[in-house]
Amino acid sequence: MLNVISANSNNVSATDRGLSYGDGLFETIRMEGCGAVLLSRHLRRMVADAAVLGIAVTEPELRAAVRDAVGVHAETFGSGSWVLKLVLTRGSGGRGYRPADEGMPNLIVSVSAMPPVPGPEGVVAGVSEFPLTVNPRLAGIKTLNRLEQVMASRGLTDELYEVAMCDSAGQLVEGTRTNVLMKTSAHWITPPRECLAVAGVMRGHVMDYLDRQGEKVEYSAIPPSKLKGPDFQGLYLMNSVIGIVPVRRFDGLDLPVNDALATIFNPLDLVEF
Repeated sequence: MLNVISANSNNVSATDRGLSYGDGLFETIRMEGCGAVLLSRHLRRMVADAAVLGIAVTEPELRAAVRDAVGVHAETFGSGSWVLKLVLTRGSGGRGYRPADEGMPNLIVSVSAMPPVPGPEGVVAGVSEFPLTVNPRLAGIKTLNRLEQVMASRGLTDELYEVAMCDSAGQLVEGTRTNVLMKTSAHWITPPRECLAVAGVMRGHVMDYLDRQGEKVEYSAIPPSKLKGPDFQGLYLMNSVIGIVPVRRFDGLDLPVNDALATIFNPLDLVEF
């Protein structure tokens, strides 16, 4: 069973393992009126990643929680955009790292207003001084352990929309809240899952699109020097709330803004009810 908790109810226990140890996962879902953008991808990811952590949850349980949240909150936002967040934890488990053999997971549900979405002219991004490390057993999983992203985000300024995080070799891996994709004259480049702290839902949608179009994609971390290469054509940031955003200036370097992905993300085409 799944214990569903509204974040507004203040019923989250101080012994919840998500609070104590980051023992859980989360999904941030863009909503359009009563519909959810890329809902099936979000729920499938949460179920699959929960299985890796040994947290039992089913897609029907999650869908029921989304429907209930829509019933409570959709009227507030009308037909407009809003954000639904699902935080899945192992539940309350007493003192110590070792989880209980049996327990009831908690699903904490919260909503927020839609943040501003950058325009097609692109955004300004920088490079974080805080490196990204990825445990290979947890690569790509959107766990509650996001302290590295929190620390990197301290480098954000009013001018910077995002900061990219690098691996130990100084290669670009992902943003604090976005995945990255680079276009060259010959192909696309994006870091592989095993390099990523979070393998985003939007990243999956875009990769599937490029595959269907027969586009060549190279899965590798991105050396910053490639942004100055003669075949470089554009850098993009992606997540399931903002969609796909071009970068016009990166770490002081002016970049070309390429509209090759401009038509891929129309949230109304991706809504599920």
